[in-house]
Amino acid sequence: MTPVRTAPAVPEIAAPRIIWSIAGNDSGGGAGLSADARAAAAFGVHLCPVVAAITAQNSLTVTHVEPIAPELLDAQLAALADDLPPVAIKTGLLGSAANIAVLARWIDRLRQRAPVALVVDPVLGASSGAAFADGAVLTAYRDLLLPRATLVTPNEREARRLVGPGADAMAAPQLAEALRALGAAAVAITGGDSAHAPGCSLDWIATEHASGWLALPRVGTPHTHGTGCTFASSAASALALGFVAADALVLAKMATTHAIACGHAAGQGAGPVAARAGFGTQPDRLPVLSWDDHFNMDSCSRLLDGRQSAISPEPCDIGLYAIVDRAERVAQVLAAGVRTVQLRIKTPARPDAAWHAALSAQLARALAACRQAGATLVVNDHWRAAAELAAGDARHMAIHLGQEDLLALGAAGRAELAATGLRLGISSHSLWELCRARGLAPWYLACGPVWPTLTKAMPWVPQGLANLAWWVHMAGVPVVAIGGILESAQAEQAARSGAAGVCIVRGLGEEPGATVPLWQAAIDHGRVAPRVPVPALPHPSLAEPMTK
Repeated sequence: MTPVRTAPAVPEIAAPRIIWSIAGNDSGGGAGLSADARAAAAFGVHLCPVVAAITAQNSLTVTHVEPIAPELLDAQLAALADDLPPVAIKTGLLGSAANIAVLARWIDRLRQRAPVALVVDPVLGASSGAAFADGAVLTAYRDLLLPRATLVTPNEREARRLVGPGADAMAAPQLAEALRALGAAAVAITGGDSAHAPGCSLDWIATEHASGWLALPRVGTPHTHGTGCTFASSAASALALGFVAADALVLAKMATTHAIACGHAAGQGAGPVAARAGFGTQPDRLPVLSWDDHFNMDSCSRLLDGRQSAISPEPCDIGLYAIVDRAERVAQVLAAGVRTVQLRIKTPARPDAAWHAALSAQLARALAACRQAGATLVVNDHWRAAAELAAGDARHMAIHLGQEDLLALGAAGRAELAATGLRLGISSHSLWELCRARGLAPWYLACGPVWPTLTKAMPWVPQGLANLAWWVHMAGVPVVAIGGILESAQAEQAARSGAAGVCIVRGLGEEPGATVPLWQAAIDHGRVAPRVPVPALPHPSLAEPMTK
């Protein structure tokens, strides 16, 4: 009997996240729904194209715009609602106040079932100068969409029209706050230029978690048709994948810059940008985020002069990075062979003179031990005391600060810190924190928590080895793994991910002389083992319920 041959089983593939794009159809294939589809494909999400307006245009001009009837828009959304419900909705050219009203009703209906992100790209006119919005449309945006918007992505001209009277005197940060006052949860003012940052593309972002200038070198090309659509659709795709707005905007900046670089001619005028997969593993696409509303040109100049992959001027092999809470423990781990040790002494609620004197004594003893051993003492938080103790000799001293502490310093305080000459390590947990920290050219960035940690309460989702490998590949500075590293196998895996250092806290035990050699052997073994693959995109590191 001839054996029956069966077809091999087809592996089940997880269904991609669904987004709706409600926008205009560009007959030239550059902007609108065409650009939105390319951006969604680059992120691996499924886009449902909902036509809100028909345009007659080519690469040179728009000759006609025809909004579809609100009844037809309603019918498209009704057809999708039960079968292909969205995780996120992106809007582009909506065409009429009536269509905006239809959309607002559907957003409310959908949100009764499940959270839905709404990204509003207020397409109020064409780059050629053609106007798409009258007073009724502007009013509908203000009254119906902005209060429902998770994110709004206008350029400065569109932002001024949305804000209305008094907007002409506002800079991008003020425009963003005015739009948030109208109800938008987050805002990105796109496409900014600055006389203080020639050659940079600047977008001002204002979100719950972070505000500042997102900066990358400007791509020199005439083929920029569909840039705004690509940015908004990329942000919607990232929100659909679970990223909070600040991180979604980092990814949107990366994807859009890559799309501009891949743009091509298609006709006699400006050609379309071409969003493509692979942008998420290009280190030169990772932006810098400013710490405040003043953009420091130095941070972008490192990108402009080709040193993207070497923002930190010196290679760094930290290895086993011990974290201890008193000078006696510093001496113990140094005797065991550790050459990078952080002294973490927490400040009490009401520190008095006696506490400050005790702190100084602890720092002095720890530094003396590190100097004798040829090691580096990393002082957590107490940078002014550390700088005074170092007395201009920074060879054996460094500082570690969290980002909230660096923000609290302000521009003047951060300049004072830089003037000490002490090397700086910075805690980082998210994409926006990674981008912000890079602008200070730190000695290292701490990526964490890699695994769940009990040392402190944190809102962060564990990074895991994939995110750690992504950070190492993308950061342009040495990356230190921290958080939940309790077993030697974990240290080996962190080293396999390419981490320059592996932080051990509780795992040091009572007898570092016995534990440190085991940790070091694990790190050494991991460094010669095959590397952990770099994922196409990181996974979200902050899990928060979407409110709108």
